Amino acid sequence: MFIVRIFSWVIAVVILMFRWTYRVRFHNDPRARLRADRQNYIFSFLHAHQLGLIIGGQRGTGAMVSRSKDGELIVPLLRLIGCVPVRGSKKVSRKDRGGREAIHTLVDHVLGGMPAAIAVDGPRGPRGRVHKGVALLSQQTGAAVLNLIAVPRTRWIARRAWDRLQVPLPFTQIDGFFAEPIYPIDGEKLECYRQRIEDSLQALEQFIDQGEAAYNARRVPSETANSTETRDQAIDQGTGNTTRDD
Repeated sequence: MFIVRIFSWVIAVVILMFRWTYRVRFHNDPRARLRADRQNYIFSFLHAHQLGLIIGGQRGTGAMVSRSKDGELIVPLLRLIGCVPVRGSKKVSRKDRGGREAIHTLVDHVLGGMPAAIAVDGPRGPRGRVHKGVALLSQQTGAAVLNLIAVPRTRWIARRAWDRLQVPLPFTQIDGFFAEPIYPIDGEKLECYRQRIEDSLQALEQFIDQGEAAYNARRVPSETANSTETRDQAIDQGTGNTTRDD
């Protein structure tokens, strides 16, 4: 474990150095409007996009991180950019991984006025399958769910990994695309809410990055995804307001 922690700090310093070479742009960003309305929110994203979103991360965000060795690797990086790691993930083979405790901690964090972030198909997939934690957190806090994908213009993809992790290459631009905020509905079953979040997130990736969306465990119909436009067209035409976090 000591070696893992040393290695994790090395990774954090290297990525932090690379961070200064990246350009980060967010499209259809609703955060200013939500903050003006005093509406809490939760970032919901795929495990594959975690590095791109950490690089453009919002300070003070409570980020759910698994207790695995893989999770240990990103904890120092989160701390260096001003995020708050909250350790825990869903049960595996009935073994408690601290997921319930982590959700309770994030409930307090969100009710305190700060955002939370969850890689919703982590820690082990399947890719694109949203687990119930984000829906539960939203129901318990009233926070809006902000589905978000990050697409580096140039990237390395871990093609043999279950999530096809994307690593932005130095000096590239990272485009972050938001879907419309999703809100909990009184009396709605947790599974129905989870499904709404999953449909929206998969449709967003299908619209922006169709090639990678093809690897999701369950794909939304192409007509739902509106895949007739490409990522570049969405950027050129504008998918709503665009903000920049350099």
